[in-house]
Order: sequence, then structure tokens, then C-alpha cells
Amino acid sequence: MAAELIGMLAERLDTAQTTCTDIPSLCDSHEFDIDDAYAIQAALLERRLARGERVVGVKLGFTSKAKMAQMGVSDVIVGRLTDAMRIEDGDTVDLARFIHPKVEPEVAYRLCSDVDLDDPLTDIESCVDAVAPALEIIDSRYRDFRFTYTDVVADNTSAAGYAIGPWRPVGSVADRAVRLRTPDTESAGSTAAILGDPVQALHALLDMCRRRRIPLRAGDVVLAGAATAAVPLVAGITECEVAGLGSVTVRGR
Repeated sequence: MAAELIGMLAERLDTAQTTCTDIPSLCDSHEFDIDDAYAIQAALLERRLARGERVVGVKLGFTSKAKMAQMGVSDVIVGRLTDAMRIEDGDTVDLARFIHPKVEPEVAYRLCSDVDLDDPLTDIESCVDAVAPALEIIDSRYRDFRFTYTDVVADNTSAAGYAIGPWRPVGSVADRAVRLRTPDTESAGSTAAILGDPVQALHALLDMCRRRRIPLRAGDVVLAGAATAAVPLVAGITECEVAGLGSVTVRGR
């Protein structure tokens, strides 16, 4: 795909996000492959950086085997987090800044050192020093939350916001009960929904970042993936609780 077209599609997504206006699938009007999709995502990120935002981490998508099967893929997808997406634990978030926000309960990791993508012996687990419960807000820029595999990658994997609870020294969070509560719903799940064990998401992330040349730096946040299906983010308190790890909340208004 030509650089000019990549820039045009990135601008279309960026305008949708900044104006809170949904758009049709990019694939309705253009054919593009996964390499093009990551190029559009990179161009989209450049627009955010040009406005003064900073990259503060990465997020994984399609970490549920059921979701992979639904989308007909075998790889996770990776998006970028910026400081403009960060919401402090317990803070209020203005729902008007989104198009049709949904929320997912997740596990977050914190990198304590840069990850050498070119060293085949890199142990990504040794590059992590903390783990925490997290909430991710996703807000597809596509109409009715309908998109293809390449669409969602181009749209920075629907990344819109995130909140992280208290950090704890890194340890196993395999098969921990997870509960998501909103004013309208209550969902129960397990961290096992995240590739069987959230630590596996770290290894999947390293593989994808090597292929896509996405840097992983000390201090970065890694959102490992959703432990339950996403639900609408509504006014009032939304809480994610991970057994033995703690909880995190945001208040929609």
C-alpha cells in the first residue's frame, strides 16, 4: 500500500477518534493486508505523538482462543498505549470523550528494563518487576463495533483508555478468579482466559514486537488481555477485582 494511502487512512481513523464520530470499515473501500494494517497503526500513532502524547506501553488483543477462532486468526494483535489514555485508579472518566466505549478486566505487567528484541536469548519474564489488576476501555472507531482483523489492527486495536490498580511484586497470576462489576452488569471469569496464563501473553508479545519492530522499554505498561467479554462502560462505578491481586475502579459520568 502506498505511503500516501496509509497516511490518508490513518487520518480518517484519527479524525474519527478526535471528533467522536464513527466511520465505516476501512475494508469497505480499500483492500489491505496485515502489514499495511500495522503501517496504518504506526501512522496513526505518529499523529498522536505530534500532538504531544507519549508512548507509555502496549496492549494485547485476541488473547482469547475463542476470539482468535471467531476472527479466523492464530496470532495475538498489539496496540500502543499513550499517556493521554491513562486514567488514575478511582478517577472519573468523561464518557463523552468516546464513541461507544466498552470495558474489560485485565492483568497489567510493568517492564523494569528495556527488552532486547534482537537477542534470541532474551527472557521477557526477567524484564518484568510488577503486576496489577487493570481495566481497559476499548472504543472502536468503526460503526456498530463491526470490523475485520486488519481493520482493528489499523485502529490501534480499539485502544482508548486504561486504569491500573496497585502494583505488586511480580508473581504467578495463573487461574485467578476475576470479577467485573458495572452499574448494569456483573461478570465472572478467570485469568486463564488470557492464553491459559497471562504470563504467556508476555511471550506472545515479545514474538509480535520482534516481527513488527515495536520497542519495549523500561517503565512500559503491558496490558495482557481481557479475562471476560467486554461490556458497555456506563455512568457510575466500574470495578475489576482479581483474586489475590486487588482491584481497580473508574467512575463514568
